[in-house]
Amino acid sequence: MSPTSLARALGVLIPTLDIVVGRVESDVPPAWCEARGFTEFLLSLGDADLARCEVEGLAACIPTLPDAPPRLVDLARETAAAIQVPPLDVTTSHAPLQHQRSVQERKLRQVEALLGAVAPLAARAQRIVDVGAGRGHFTRLASERFDVDAVGLERDAERVTTAAWLGRGTRATFVAFDAFQETLAFARDDLAVGLHACGELGDRLVSAAGAAPCDMVLVSCCLQKIGHPARAPLSQQAREAGLWLPREALGLANLTPRAMGVEASLDAMLAMRERRHALLRLLRARGLSVQVGEEMRGINRRRARDELSDLATRALALRGLPPPTAAEVEEHEAAARIEHARMRRLSLPRTMLSRLVEVTVVLDRAAALTEGGHDVQVATAFDDDVTPRNLVLLARAPRPAP
Repeated sequence: MSPTSLARALGVLIPTLDIVVGRVESDVPPAWCEARGFTEFLLSLGDADLARCEVEGLAACIPTLPDAPPRLVDLARETAAAIQVPPLDVTTSHAPLQHQRSVQERKLRQVEALLGAVAPLAARAQRIVDVGAGRGHFTRLASERFDVDAVGLERDAERVTTAAWLGRGTRATFVAFDAFQETLAFARDDLAVGLHACGELGDRLVSAAGAAPCDMVLVSCCLQKIGHPARAPLSQQAREAGLWLPREALGLANLTPRAMGVEASLDAMLAMRERRHALLRLLRARGLSVQVGEEMRGINRRRARDELSDLATRALALRGLPPPTAAEVEEHEAAARIEHARMRRLSLPRTMLSRLVEVTVVLDRAAALTEGGHDVQVATAFDDDVTPRNLVLLARAPRPAP
């Protein structure tokens, strides 16, 4: 990995941190939008252009949008350049994995790609250590493909039991281990692996692989899952640039422009967000002090698919209040429809930076390992239709000559 890759990403992200942390929570234009002169253009977007930007991304669409502010055009171009990551070049002589009843198709495709990616490193490993192994699919299949001992570390005891049952008769073993609470340490001839290691777990894995030092492969996920209010940079390069990212900024990395998400379509997700905004308005109109996100407290987030009357009845009951009237529901649905349409438009520049946040964190981890002597590669491991969380970091540790 070239230090210029991280430098380029930092050069775009650091000056826009106010956008990254400035979540659009109402239809009032945020300060960062007003200061940069984006507001009038964004609010003038028609419904068709808005829908296209939400599916394809603002950076991809802005060359075809008339009257776009030059400053926004420049930011879109710089962001698109900074997030370019080459696809992983993998050749394998192994036959494709066969369908397995215990593994979902999307997961199987992820494991297949990762097995191909780790093959050169597995060839020189005495043991594969899968951190956050879940039900042990990668651990088990890696031990079989590479004929090597593999241990899966997983903090959920039930998953450990399931993984052990699925892995019986292989060289895979599983251990109940909480990498957030216990010290994570590797041997020099280990290959440390994290397939969608969430948030802080990814940072801990990188630090432990750097300390060993050992080979490592990491696919990151859910960067916001950290035990502190903000993530501290791992590399000297990022520390000098001031890359301290608060939890809400890291959560932005989960947003990906696409028509179909993991759990629902974009249209369904937008409808749920609009309904949550309507609920927030209704609760506040009842005199409650409710922060954005707290409107669903005590309610499964999937309940946002319900009608507002049902959702509000549940939310009010949890607060010891009577259900909404039909007039309340109608009023707040209508107001939310207008306000949320403005919020969608105002959010486009921030959403455009979502992949940049993810890429920069991965490059920071890569730079930390490079500074310690690892040979590091960052690549795109999967197609977006498999999962948008598809950045893989492969690190080969320095070893003394025999």
